[in-house]
Amino acid sequence: MKYPFPVGQVDFIQGDEAIARAAILAGCRFYAGYPITPASEIFEAMSLYMPLVDGVSIQMEDEIASLAAVIGASWTGAKAMTATSGPGFSLMMENLGYAIMTETPLVLVNVQRSGPSTGQPTLAAQGDAMQAIWGTHGDHSLIVLTPATVQEAFDMTIRAFNLAEKYRTPVILLTDAEVGHMRERVYAPHPDELELVYRKLPVNDEEAKYPFGDVHGDLVPPMPIFGKGYRTYVTGLTHDERGRPRTVDAEVHERLIKRIVAKIENNKKDIFDYETYELDDAEIVLVSFGIVARSAMRAVKELRKEGIKAGLLKLNVVWPFDFELIEKIAENAERMYVAEMNLGQVYHLIKEGANGKAEVDLISKIGGEVHTPGEIVERIKNDLR
Repeated sequence: MKYPFPVGQVDFIQGDEAIARAAILAGCRFYAGYPITPASEIFEAMSLYMPLVDGVSIQMEDEIASLAAVIGASWTGAKAMTATSGPGFSLMMENLGYAIMTETPLVLVNVQRSGPSTGQPTLAAQGDAMQAIWGTHGDHSLIVLTPATVQEAFDMTIRAFNLAEKYRTPVILLTDAEVGHMRERVYAPHPDELELVYRKLPVNDEEAKYPFGDVHGDLVPPMPIFGKGYRTYVTGLTHDERGRPRTVDAEVHERLIKRIVAKIENNKKDIFDYETYELDDAEIVLVSFGIVARSAMRAVKELRKEGIKAGLLKLNVVWPFDFELIEKIAENAERMYVAEMNLGQVYHLIKEGANGKAEVDLISKIGGEVHTPGEIVERIKNDLR
């Protein structure tokens, strides 16, 4: 098919635009959203492109309805996405839990801005990391990806759809206003270069009877599609393998929730992704994600020039989390620093993972401005004096 933007070549585009283009290349054909800074450009791009690829883009009355529409579209077989920020993300929490409970594949983009409440609408932050992981109520698990560049925003959008389809789960692309509004060179692959994943479907009527059953032994049930002749019951209530409500059956509830969590946690080696720089002999380890990882990389280079053995762990996924990796890195480090644009969120994951093997400190910054490399360098040098 012909795409309404260049493929197989490099273009110079915004992060939000890159996410929209990548979603379409990944097979997304339904978008529902509500305008909100700094995510509105995703909506604008999807509204432009979707009609040209036989897709649907619709403005709902609010973010609650937006995610509800995406859930419904997914159950008709469409790859579906929404995008929001700050207050809109908070409004989506109930339906995010519903999507987790009903094992609905979808992609939710959060272009983070400074909060809480209306906060600083046009400025970046990383204050939603814990909300992305734990914001909806009850025991659950999901997947959270964190791009640091416009190219990563593009690539991780495609990966987000693949993971959502593979594990039949919501995936959050946790970006920020800086990455969303930044313009960089981006290579958009030709569709023939892409490996795309589509959800498992029932191969017969017997499998279709168990839309929430571990029929293949891999914890991910086949997903019947509405309108294909299946009689499928979908509910946010505790349900058995057939989808029937069983709200007072402790055994059914435990079996369901433990499987929903296990299909993510048991596959974290496949899902979790990270990059390292100069870690082999590092005595000082910087840990960062998203836009701040770019400053952290430069800071490591500057520290090395001054004879300080520093290294970087850049997190591309913040959930599921590889605590064992963090402990292994901590065993060879004297001190770890977590640089993030909040008052300390992923810091707590790193501290838990380090398990006392190394001292873990926070380099925090809020107010809408990204850490400069110099600020990170100065903080570490002051601690070493």
